[in-house]
Amino acid sequence: MAWFRRRREPVRRSGRPADRADLEHLAEFIRSRRGVEAYIEPQTTVTETTILLIAHDGEWTRRRIESPEAARRFAHQQAMPIYDIRLMGYPQRMRDYNARQKRRPAS
Repeated sequence: MAWFRRRREPVRRSGRPADRADLEHLAEFIRSRRGVEAYIEPQTTVTETTILLIAHDGEWTRRRIESPEAARRFAHQQAMPIYDIRLMGYPQRMRDYNARQKRRPAS
């Protein structure tokens, strides 16, 4: 009997590769800030795998990337540490930066 069989959608193994503009944005963020660290955010049902860069003061940027392996390669090419967000969580300095931005008066 097939009552309990589920139809499964095919699982997509890799996301859309980061384009040149994404990689240039990430590289510029690293060049223009100090103390930048990278974090891998895993693919979800809504978003593709992303790489999150966080500077020493908590300022951050996020861009899509093809896979966790591609994120690791990018970070190693840039000679910067990389962490898995599922293991480390979001750093306090990022949360503090977001809170400061919310309190800042609109211009």
